[in-house]
This record gives sequence, C-alpha cells and structure tokens, in this order.
Amino acid sequence: MALFAGLMSGTSLDGVDAVLAAWSDASTRPIELAFVHCPMPSTLRAELLALNSPGENELHRAACAANALAELYAQAVAELLRLASVGPADVHALGAHGQTVRHRPREFGGSGYTVQLLDAALLAERCGIDVVCDFRSRDVAAGGQGAPLVPAFHAEVFSGGGAAGAIDDIAVLNLGGIANLTLLPATGPVLGFDCGPGNMLMDLWCQRRRGLPYDADGRFAASGLALPALVQRCLADPFFDRMPPKSTGRDLFDARWLDAHLEAYAASAPQDVMASLAEVTAVAACKALKRHAPHTRQVLVCGGGAYNAHLMGRLRALLEQDKVAVSSTATVGMAPERVEALAFAWLARAFCERRPGNLSEVTGAAGPRVLGALYPV
Repeated sequence: MALFAGLMSGTSLDGVDAVLAAWSDASTRPIELAFVHCPMPSTLRAELLALNSPGENELHRAACAANALAELYAQAVAELLRLASVGPADVHALGAHGQTVRHRPREFGGSGYTVQLLDAALLAERCGIDVVCDFRSRDVAAGGQGAPLVPAFHAEVFSGGGAAGAIDDIAVLNLGGIANLTLLPATGPVLGFDCGPGNMLMDLWCQRRRGLPYDADGRFAASGLALPALVQRCLADPFFDRMPPKSTGRDLFDARWLDAHLEAYAASAPQDVMASLAEVTAVAACKALKRHAPHTRQVLVCGGGAYNAHLMGRLRALLEQDKVAVSSTATVGMAPERVEALAFAWLARAFCERRPGNLSEVTGAAGPRVLGALYPV
C-alpha cells in the first residue's frame, strides 16, 4: 500500500491538521494510520491573520511566515511518523495546502490569483519526503475558482450507498472557517461551492467578547437569542445570492465586514450577537442546499463546526421539515476534523499518479487539471 500524508491549516487559523493514510489498489477510501493536530502559535497566527490585509513590508513578513509555517508542518509530520512507526522513506509524498492569505480568482484582468503561504522547499528539507503543494493555482489559471477542492475527494469517499447507506442525494457540508457544500446526487455531476462563513465570524466574536478562541460546543450561542434583523442584514450580502461556481474567504468575511454589519447593534447582548452569527452560518447553508439540491435527504457535516452542538441543532431544525437527516461524517467512519487533511493526502496521490484533482463543474475551470507543484526530496 502507498502511504501519503496530508497537511491542512484552514481559515480558522487554529492549527495544523496532519494525517498519514494508506491506499490499497482495491479501494479508493483511505486507511488512516495516524492523525496529529498542532496548535498554531499565537504569534504566527496573528501574523498570518494580519497578512490577509495589505500592510507594511508584507513581502518580507510573508516570507518569514511561510518559513515558520513550514517548520510547524514539519513538526506535525515528525509526530505522524513517530505515531505510525514509519520512516520518511516509507511515505510516497505529502500534500501540503499552506495558508491562504489572499483569494481573488477571476479578477484583475480575468485570471485573478490565489496565494497560499508555505516554504515547500524548506518543508521537503526538514521532512525528507517529496512535497506536493500549490494546489489551487492551476485551476485558477484554467479559469476556475481554485476552490473548493475537497468535492472531488468527497465524491470518492462519500458518494452512493457504499459510504452513507442510502441511494438518495447526499450533501457534505464542511464547516471550517468558511462553509462549503458538496452536492452528491444519486445521478448526475457532482457540484460544490463555498456557501458563506463557517466558524470564522463566530470565532472572531468569541475572541473579542470572551477572550476564547472559539465557542466550545456552541454554549455561548445557545445562551442567546438570534436577532432576526441582524441575520437578515448579514444574509443580504450579494455573495449569498451569487450562482456557483463561487468561493470566498477572509477577503470578504473579515473583521471589517463584521463590524459594518454590527454597527447598528452595538447595544445588543453579546450572546444574542453570537446566536445571530451561528444562525447566519446555518441559514446560508440550508438555503443554498434547498436552492441547488432540493432532493437531498442526507447531510454529512465535517470540519470543526461538526462539534458545535448548537450549530448542528440549528441545521437539524431548519432541515427537518424537508425530512433531511443531518449527521457528522463520523457516522460513516471519518472523523470530521480529519476530512480536509485526508483530502490533501488524496490530492498528493492524484498528483503523483497524474490524475486530475479538480472538478471543473465545481470550480468553473476549462476542464480537468492535474493540481499541484512538486518539491522532490
């Protein structure tokens, strides 16, 4: 069996998820051998967050942050190898996403760009393993959004009765910093797109008002009542009504966006604002699902948001009238926090086999493309 590692640090900036997985010729579903989560050091997190916006001396700062992130990735890989009792030579390649700090596809003359910080050469030196990175750029060059990339992986591991025990249309909702949907119809092409903020705005509000990195189990949100006018004000952003293909990130849903929408709600109770932000995430996802995949009967949730009991409860409440079952991907054998790291191990495998890693129906690219750039050891 071929071994591949996957490394993911997402828009939540909470840390690095790393997984070591094996694939046999007989199955497209990975066998997980080890998983590690390395928390993001506060200084690196602050710098990566700052680099999402223009600033002084940002080229130098970005290069230093890329080095620091490579060192953190290397620590995660070393721990993976230790847990799995394997050496660098046993791993065929590792797929490393890097940290997205700008995402502006189809802009500035048509092509646009996407930027993921990571010194992949340094990572290859530290790990002694071939590194595959820069997965988004080729899709963007082909006219696509470069995101989301996980639907191709979701299609292999969650489609049809084999994964979910059902013949109905299935959706996978990834609740990371940004929320994205993968639509897996029983027949027809796979679709997918970013549908709005995931945990990002909730995390920001929790950090401001409680000094905590996130709302554990959604307890802060559950203690408040959503403000309908605030929810509707947020959902009036044109992004929510745009047709796919579409993708987003901190370029749109940042602190400035939040502050502009909260300007008229300065006197509101903090817990009510938190409940409202959770409602924005839930309602946006449910509206997108009903609009683009009305026959869906099962939603599998992955990402950190799958552990937010309040958010999961709101999703179930909003979808139960349509008889849509909502559950974590853990119910079909894949822990929610590990799905994206596994996806990047899968993308590294696809690159090494020179298979396309994108779905042009999802990203809007001109066609299938082999994604990634190789830094051989």
